[in-house]
Amino acid sequence: MEPPTFSLVEAPLDQGGSLVVALPVLRGDGDDGLTLGPGAAEFLEAQPLDLFAVLDHHGATGKAGEVVSHPLLDGEAPTTVLLVGVGSGSTSDLRAAGAALGRAVKDRDQLATTITSLADDQGLRAFVVGLVLGSFEFHWRRDGAKAQPVRRVLLAGGTELQPVLDRAVAVAAAGWRARHLASVPSNVKNPAWLVEQAREAADETGLKLTVWDEEKLDAEGFGGILAVGAASQSPPRMIRLDYTPRRGIKRADGHVALVGKGITFDTGGLSIKPGEAMVNMKRDMTGGAVVIATMAALAAVDCPIRVTGLVPTAENAIGGSAYRPGDVITHFGGRTTEVTNTDAEGRLVMADALAYAVAKVKPDALVDIATLTGAMKVALGLRTGGFFANDESLASAIDESGATSGERLWRMPLADEYEEKLSSKVADGDNGAGNPGAITAALFLQHFTGGLPWAHLDVASVGDAPTDVNEWTAGPTGFGARTLITWLERENPLDGVTKGRR
Repeated sequence: MEPPTFSLVEAPLDQGGSLVVALPVLRGDGDDGLTLGPGAAEFLEAQPLDLFAVLDHHGATGKAGEVVSHPLLDGEAPTTVLLVGVGSGSTSDLRAAGAALGRAVKDRDQLATTITSLADDQGLRAFVVGLVLGSFEFHWRRDGAKAQPVRRVLLAGGTELQPVLDRAVAVAAAGWRARHLASVPSNVKNPAWLVEQAREAADETGLKLTVWDEEKLDAEGFGGILAVGAASQSPPRMIRLDYTPRRGIKRADGHVALVGKGITFDTGGLSIKPGEAMVNMKRDMTGGAVVIATMAALAAVDCPIRVTGLVPTAENAIGGSAYRPGDVITHFGGRTTEVTNTDAEGRLVMADALAYAVAKVKPDALVDIATLTGAMKVALGLRTGGFFANDESLASAIDESGATSGERLWRMPLADEYEEKLSSKVADGDNGAGNPGAITAALFLQHFTGGLPWAHLDVASVGDAPTDVNEWTAGPTGFGARTLITWLERENPLDGVTKGRR
């Protein structure tokens, strides 16, 4: 299944073959009522219709995401007009409107809309992202998908907006890719499969790919990844993707390393999960999917700095070779961990990747992303992701990028008073330090960051959407790709960040 394609057209309603047209409806202030947006007058010249009577009949309010559909019986095209509530026309309202419209025009061949006439550059991006992600579906049905996204969308706008549209499509495609990767069932999705998805992304976008198999992981001392993947018939891997800004764009100083958790299925290991808690564990590699999708979008958004993406990937299985509670493992670089909970496996593989990044990639800043702790759901519910940071400028950049992109994040405290919970008598640290679980997990990872500016995104709270809401569709969300791309496409993503070891 493919996302829609987009074209900019000065007068989209005049294009032949558009069986559906969508017009914006703005909600007025106080008693001002509803306002029809750009394109309505041109539409009414060709289709004499009392649009306000249609809105009144349906009790329309103009709120963002409200869609009123009215069939047109005269003439060959269009056959349907959609009156789409855009609220006040804000960025978030346009994103919601795009998502609702994407759902409303499934199985249509072509849509023409003037909604983007209301939008600035950010609004156009939000509308496109909403329309694409709101129409996302994953299926493996023998009879095919229940519905396909609209094939082609004609947007109001001139050629000067093409770079804005191209970036919007790239961001939307990253969200689509991350969701798709996280949705594939784990009987297909193993570490080797994830490597092939990274290879496909690298080939498409000019990234450099490096892969560690189990022999290379063992030779170089990636003890966390090897331990977690020891019981699976599918051996672990580590994926490295490197992006270098192309010639001809304005470059900025700096190098960022991204690390994404790539657990392709998580039984919990010998500290086994309850059965119902395993059902959605095919998406426990959402962090890795987000890193792959983000890396694949960097060229399209002209990211000005070097970026390295690392995805430690393993299947946390059960068997005679499984790692055990009480085992002591040695991570890349030599730090040791006492395993007191094999279901706290994500931090073990990420610790190896973070330590490798510090020693070998030597970035100016580190950012990791993972569906890491159930505690984050308890803290923030199912609509907000959590993040930690040790650098104020980096924290602000991540927070602002999440807000701009529509991925809501809440900063959590790196409260060092819980550091003593990580202590162990037989190792340098304990992977099952207990509550407060999200904080102790972040403190565990911090030991592998080498004192670099670092942010840790724990998106377990938003790894799955229980229902369709705006651009979120029920199932794996791919949360984080939009945030990271919005940050990395800045003119100087590391502006104000304290570079080097702290």
